[in-house]
Amino acid sequence: MIPIIRPFFDRPTGSLQYVFHCPETKKAAIVDPVWNFHPEAGAVTTESADEILGYVRQEGLEVVWVLDTHPHADHFSAAPYLSQELGAPTGIGEKVTDVQKLWKDLYHLDNDFPTDGSQWDRLFAEGEEFMVGEIQVRVMFSPGHTLASITYVAGNAAFVHDTLMMPQSGTSRTDFPGGSTEDLWNSLRAILDLPDDTRLYVGHDYPDEAAAPEYMATVAEHRLSNRHVKDGIGKAEFIASRRARDATLPLPARMLAALQVNIRGGHLPDAEADGHNYLKIPIGKFDPR
Repeated sequence: MIPIIRPFFDRPTGSLQYVFHCPETKKAAIVDPVWNFHPEAGAVTTESADEILGYVRQEGLEVVWVLDTHPHADHFSAAPYLSQELGAPTGIGEKVTDVQKLWKDLYHLDNDFPTDGSQWDRLFAEGEEFMVGEIQVRVMFSPGHTLASITYVAGNAAFVHDTLMMPQSGTSRTDFPGGSTEDLWNSLRAILDLPDDTRLYVGHDYPDEAAAPEYMATVAEHRLSNRHVKDGIGKAEFIASRRARDATLPLPARMLAALQVNIRGGHLPDAEADGHNYLKIPIGKFDPR
């Protein structure tokens, strides 16, 4: 069964979100939805998630999963909001518990902060399969960008998150806490071993202001022309080029805000006595770039 796929783009963060559905049953899943965060005001809004809701309702889709590929460093996850609106369970990879433990220490959170993944309804393991209508979805563990990253292979499509970029841009960074260039290489090779006609949907694009994002290329296209991992580029060359590129990149502007929300499954920290939620930013744990 070939899924019907609709991308959605959040331009401030360059984030791509997806809805895929089974054409026979109209059952659907949402992948990597964005909960808009405005750091200059400390405000959150739902325009990106509401655009997805509008599409789902217009098309008469029954959403059966709201999925994240990993805890994102550049946007808040809208999974809880969409789960509540649509009555669908949330899911992420089982290694998210390792990310929770890592960032719990970095944020110096209370000992009672749970690091068992209980903030999600389902933790997926490598090789696990589930159905969205008549579309079989297989989980691939794809670490490197984070400790917990997974790919969802749905029919002849795969949602590869922050592993591959579009071929002309190459691949995603590995310089966050828990990242690994070697792990990313292994993840990329597994993805590029999928059938040549598999459609790979990336997690980010950063077009010029007036340009539309690009979001999909096939395995064959990546193997032919991806600047970092096309056929003929070996592991050592990839690792050297990826590390050199990472050394030039600033940390994402929303990272320290986003991770403490996303290790909570997209929930804000509990409200304090005045009824407001507060984020906790570690000072001096990261060097400016």
